[in-house]
Amino acid sequence: MIILQEAEQMEELWGYGAALGTVATITMDGWEWAEARLLGLPRRNYAMLGRWLGHMTRGTFLHDNIGQAAQIRGEAALGQVAHYGVGVVFGIAFLTFTGFSWLALPEPLAALAFGAVTVVMPLCVMQPAFGFGIAAANLPHPWAARARSLVGHLSFGLGLYLAGLLLRWIA
Repeated sequence: MIILQEAEQMEELWGYGAALGTVATITMDGWEWAEARLLGLPRRNYAMLGRWLGHMTRGTFLHDNIGQAAQIRGEAALGQVAHYGVGVVFGIAFLTFTGFSWLALPEPLAALAFGAVTVVMPLCVMQPAFGFGIAAANLPHPWAARARSLVGHLSFGLGLYLAGLLLRWIA
């Protein structure tokens, strides 16, 4: 009986976490769309994420410049799927840290703080692997890239909070 209860809790964790992560990723994408439309900033190119993942299957994990690496068939779709997959994993991780009690009374600080922490992935993993250096140090305007990454990930945190409110409302 205990095993069944644990399995049900795990299913709930994955389900609610996936919902949180999906809505948060949609919010992040909406923020990026607004940045592009209102501020004229370039959209993030998730095809580069797909290219990076595609090259991993060929044994290449680090690039001098991911934009100059050979294209991978279906890289744009792969990048989008990976972007949302990471969002789902982050949503599950968030709920694992906060527990189900957060869903009963969502509060923004935990969600925004978690969003801020997730910026470690682009700054310390993806940007170096793409050839941009740690925290975009090799880019022409590294502080602008860092700030944009942080704001984007804070929008993910906002999305977690909004998803929590939505789940509380419909549950």
